[in-house]
Amino acid sequence: MVFAHDAEEALLSAAALVNTLGLGAEAASEDTDRLEDPADLDAFVAEWRFTGGRASGTGAVEAELAEVRALREELRRLWTTEDDEELVAGVNRLLADGGARPRLVRHDGWDWHLHATEAEQPLGTRIAVEAAMALVDVVRSGETARLKVCSAEDCDNLHVDLSKNRSRRYCDAGCGNRANVAAYRARQAAGE
Repeated sequence: MVFAHDAEEALLSAAALVNTLGLGAEAASEDTDRLEDPADLDAFVAEWRFTGGRASGTGAVEAELAEVRALREELRRLWTTEDDEELVAGVNRLLADGGARPRLVRHDGWDWHLHATEAEQPLGTRIAVEAAMALVDVVRSGETARLKVCSAEDCDNLHVDLSKNRSRRYCDAGCGNRANVAAYRARQAAGE
């Protein structure tokens, strides 16, 4: 394990959130936003097991969706920057804006882990602060090179390289398999 379990989960969920922008290989022919409506957000929250309160009422639900959608660009910018000072400034801004107050908690089958916001805070704030807390671990451990963009030519998905030797190059959208098949076919064609 490279990072604590909760940090890994927060990094994976942050990458998954940004990847809902539809910039991956599966959307190469057209940009397909996969976080268009409240049902998409509900599915994301369920998949990544975010806890805490949620907005209710049409206007509040739409505002919650807009806040989470807006967070994607900021997380992508932080993930892809090569300037550690810019990353740190962005992380500190997310923590300050979210009113982060870290504390250890244990709930819902999870052993001790960090929460830095109250369960009643807006979902977007909770997601931003969780991502920022995980990025704190990345920066402190000198592992920013593990924050990657898929190496496939037609994919801009983010991923976190949790491999022991830092060799992971592709996202989870099947890009690695497609690249391997293409390389195999190229070798076969060159051999004929």
